[in-house]
Amino acid sequence: MDYKICLIAPFASMKKLADEVILERDPEWQGNVEVALGDSQAGLEQARLAMERGAEVLISRGGTALLIAEQVSVPVVQIQVTALDILRTIKQVGVSLGVIGVAGFRNVIYECETLAELLGISVRVIALENKAETAEKIAFAASEGIKVVIGDANSVELARQIGLGGYVIGTGKDAIYKAIKEAELVAEVRRREQERAELLQAIVNSSTDGIVAVDKAARITFFNPAACDIFQVSQAMAVGRSVSEVIPNTRLPAVLDNGVAEMGEVQHLGNKELATKRIPIKIKDEVVGAIASFQDVTQLQRFEQAIRQKLHSKGLVAKVSLNQIIGSSPALEAAKRQARRYAMSSSTVLITGESGTGKEMFAQSIHNLSSRDKSPFVAVNCAALPENLLESELLGYEEGAFTGAKKGGKQGLFELAHGGTMFLDEIGEMPLALQARLLRVLQEKEVMRLGGDRVIPVDVRVIAATNQDMAELVAKKQFREDLYYRLDILRLYLPPLRDRKGDIPMLMEYFYRKLNLLNPTVKGIAPEALTILEKLSWPGNVRELVNLMERALLLSDNEVVTAEDIRSILPAQAASLQADSLPGEYGNLEEMEKETIEQILREEKFNYTRAASRLGINRTTLWRKIQKQNR
Repeated sequence: MDYKICLIAPFASMKKLADEVILERDPEWQGNVEVALGDSQAGLEQARLAMERGAEVLISRGGTALLIAEQVSVPVVQIQVTALDILRTIKQVGVSLGVIGVAGFRNVIYECETLAELLGISVRVIALENKAETAEKIAFAASEGIKVVIGDANSVELARQIGLGGYVIGTGKDAIYKAIKEAELVAEVRRREQERAELLQAIVNSSTDGIVAVDKAARITFFNPAACDIFQVSQAMAVGRSVSEVIPNTRLPAVLDNGVAEMGEVQHLGNKELATKRIPIKIKDEVVGAIASFQDVTQLQRFEQAIRQKLHSKGLVAKVSLNQIIGSSPALEAAKRQARRYAMSSSTVLITGESGTGKEMFAQSIHNLSSRDKSPFVAVNCAALPENLLESELLGYEEGAFTGAKKGGKQGLFELAHGGTMFLDEIGEMPLALQARLLRVLQEKEVMRLGGDRVIPVDVRVIAATNQDMAELVAKKQFREDLYYRLDILRLYLPPLRDRKGDIPMLMEYFYRKLNLLNPTVKGIAPEALTILEKLSWPGNVRELVNLMERALLLSDNEVVTAEDIRSILPAQAASLQADSLPGEYGNLEEMEKETIEQILREEKFNYTRAASRLGINRTTLWRKIQKQNR
């Protein structure tokens, strides 16, 4: 036992017995149970000194025990006067002295009349309520013929002062032993309760929610530090006051009156919005108080911002701005103007245009111009992943949702994009089954993970992109009509490179500076080379132009990229052309594109993947172009 206990004996004989009990009965008590001598006020002073030394439980008897219990905050165990103690004292007095007065506080003389009746002894109970009335009551008993008084030390002393016989009711070792054992139990229970209380206090004090408790009179009994911050009131100023004086617009008194909880209410406090819960505290259906929690929404926003910053550190950011999109042709400038307008809205955007025209660059630019620019930008290519993997990536999954699912599950991309923008490239390639789930996300602004049973709210702006004719896909039942109209709120068309050939010199200069480290000996691009490039059809658009520039720099042995350098890396049927004869001899742009595709397919032995890579387009676009040309 490591509990600190102090036994305060009102008289010396009890102290001696207590010392003997401690020495004889339990060696562990030595050092942990101390014994002090003191009656009444002296006993109270000993109790206070013991508390300063760390006493967790006090033990005493009679009026001294009652006085100590009234004045101190630690538990007080009373040594009970047993029937054996009273019998022992009566034997000492003898039964030939007539009626015996038994004086003492009720905790000492409890049921002594019943004991006297059983033994055939005449007793007169002198019940004391406080020490001040002791002398008067003993004098009155003497006037009624009482010759002998037994009781506590104070009563016996006063009886002797007026000539009566007096005998102190002694306490046996068994009563002292029982009191110490009871004090051990009280100390153990008290320590457990303190641990629980301190744990609860730590939890409540560390909570970011303001927590306020009131009694049934609507006076504040608890006010945690977060509540101090929210309401700008100290605990000392709040506790004990009416809650209506401290918290404006509170409905806690109403909850006390009707006993009905109020959950998820919003309370306005200046420029703050507080999400509030108010719950009545009931004991046996009687409302004895209430507790309320106040959650500062601005604090939640700060937490959300911290999460967003972590997402940014993972690379979920838009890196391109509109001024990084090279070109000043009328068609491109018109697209940029539209993008700036669309950035002011949160409606979905459908970006259309051929492969390689910069759809993702425009999507990132719209995000960076919008109010969501500090939030995540998440991009996914719907054509690059199989259906089951695309679904789990977009929506996430719970642990055990399927074979191979990560322990603990996984957040979906929509969850990661919360507050920001989701870019869905090649939206026309999305499987029909997944289109239905995407439609629900857009309409309800919530997702449910695979294998999950709860919905997760998300605030995400969707920008979709496609190089296909979406209306044609809808007509062929390859794309849901309702999803198409949900996506096609704002449409942005990006012109192909052949419609803005005036931008080619500017683009080539930009790519030359960007890729110059590939061949530092090359100092520029010859005008004749630019002339050839401006007359090509560019089926792969800007992406194809970048690839061509990279090849030209790597393979050129000249100080500038020449027309011959360009012809050497063009398809065979175009390499022999003079720049000024390109349009006339080779017909229109569609015919040139067809011949270019056929030539590269032959060179790559009809390997569509390699051919698409050389053309700067994906396999789906290549296959679609071939089907169109064969009609």
